[in-house]
Order: sequence, then C-alpha cells, then structure tokens
Amino acid sequence: MNYEIPNNSNNPITVRPRRLRKGQILRDCLTDVSLSINNIIYPLFVGHLDAPIPVKTMPGVSQLPVDHAVNLIKELASQGLKQFILFGITPKNKKDHHGTYACSTDAPVNQVLAKVKALGLNVIMHADLCLCEYTDHGHCGPLIPNDTKLVVDNDKTLNQLAQTTLALANAGADIVAPSGMMDGMVETIRSTLDQNNHSDIPIFSYAIKYASNFYGPFRDAGEGGMSFGDRKGYQMDYRRKHEWKTELQEDIKQGADMIMIKPAMAYLDIIQSVRQICDLPIGAYHVSGEYSMLCAAASQDLLDLKEAALESMFAIKRAGADLIITYFAPDLIKWL
Repeated sequence: MNYEIPNNSNNPITVRPRRLRKGQILRDCLTDVSLSINNIIYPLFVGHLDAPIPVKTMPGVSQLPVDHAVNLIKELASQGLKQFILFGITPKNKKDHHGTYACSTDAPVNQVLAKVKALGLNVIMHADLCLCEYTDHGHCGPLIPNDTKLVVDNDKTLNQLAQTTLALANAGADIVAPSGMMDGMVETIRSTLDQNNHSDIPIFSYAIKYASNFYGPFRDAGEGGMSFGDRKGYQMDYRRKHEWKTELQEDIKQGADMIMIKPAMAYLDIIQSVRQICDLPIGAYHVSGEYSMLCAAASQDLLDLKEAALESMFAIKRAGADLIITYFAPDLIKWL
C-alpha cells in the first residue's frame, strides 16, 4: 500500500523511531532477532593428555584430556548447553601420510564420543570430520605429486573419510561435520552411513569454507598446521563472491542435511545470501581468530568483551544463521 508521510514541522519524522527505543523493557519487547543457548555449539579439543593445556593464542580455551572433556560436557549440559563439536589432538607418533589414526577406537575423539554415549547424556555430539589433525603433513588427505609440487589426492581422501565416518558413527557421533572441502565428500559420507545402519545420522557439511587468515589460533589448539604449502587449492577463495553457490548446490544434491559457513564475522554477506536461497539449517563458525581478536581487544580495555561478543553473536544470527559454533559458549550460558 502506498502512502505519504505527512510533512509536519512540529513533529519531525526523524524523531519517531526513537520512541520505540525508550527504556530497556520496550526495547526487549520489540526485539525481532532472538538468540538462545539452544543455538550454540561449543568446540572442544581433546587429546591423550595428563592435564588440560591452555592454548596461548586463545584465552579461556584449553586442550583437554579425554576424561576431563567428558566431565566438562556433563557439567555444561547440566547448565543448559546441549551441543558440542569435537576436534582431535594426535600425538606425532600416531600421525601418518593418510591420517589413519582417525579411525582408531583409541583416538581421543572416538573415546569421548563413546564415553558420552555410555553416560546417556542428553546432548548432541557433533564430530568434525577432517584428516588434517591426523596426517603427518597437516593437509586434509593423502598427497600425490603434481608437476613440481604435492597436492591432496581427492579420491584417496574420500576413501579415508568413509572409514573415518564409520568410526565416528560407531563411537556414538550424533552428527558428522565434514570440513575437508573434498569434491564428492558428502555423497561418500552419506553412502557410508546409509550402508552401515547409520542412516539416521545427519551430515552437517562445511559446504562453504574459505581459505581464511582467521584460522591461526585453531591450528595451535588442534596441532593440525601444515608442514608446507597452504589449503587454497581446496578451500574457497575469499575474493570470489559467487563461488559459494556451486559448493552449496553440490552438497545439497549429494545429501547434506545442514550447511556450515566458515568463518562467520567476515562473511556475514555470504550467510545472508545463503539464507535467502537455502531452507536447510545453516550454521556459522565464529572461528578462532575472530574469537581471539575480541579477547585481545578486551585485554587492552578497547572494548567490553561481553557486549562485543553478544553483538557479534546477534550479528551472525541476524544474517541468517540458525546455529553458531563459538568458543564463547560457556560464557553465553551466563550472558543469554
């Protein structure tokens, strides 16, 4: 319906929106973007450790022994946090060219999954599915020569991902989250699950994952850094605006149940664009560098950490994400 805004100099139109911001109660009543602890997923780094080891580049985050991680999940679940995603820390003597330790029942992630399952906790356990934390070279799959350099062998990686998928499902993963950006990985994982009596396990695919500069602290936490090169050959180029459409369409066609976008804050435009055309649940990963920057600024009294973190979470939700993976999860239990 078309209408004209009255021109009344005694009641300027510019002041009217402020009436609805008068007082905290009114502002809260009119909020149209909501954020709940139910929307939050907490990343945990687990390894064969004697005690927690703080991650120097990520204040408040530690590498955790298996039993400590299980106890922390139990404690946070009792406070209302219900979703966790696991990343493994692999001893150097367990890493190899193919990342085969990811399939072992002795691997820390598989141990945590099994122990949480045995406790019957009312939580959702997401298992990150990538090989970079398990390979001795730090790339996301086995390597083959290509001219004068080594590159990831996509097909051999799919075979290893299939075996790892089955190990995670058997250990007790509720959701698998493939993050390696291999062509055809979702189809391979879906077939593996369906053919092995795990057809009820959803795939939370990192369909849209950029080769970002904001991952640095994560590599300290997961000890999955590369011994050479980079991952720009298989992760997405942040200079391209429309490439996400192809990745999204392929993963949906292959059977993805949920879609991940990573990173989050520097890619709010991508989250919003995906939301406009995708009806599947969308997750966004507020990554280590984004987290650490806020912590660093707060440590210098440049901003209020709580308020900046909440603003960031609401921005991600406002852009269209249904779920947010964030290291602020334990704080958000108190803040929300």
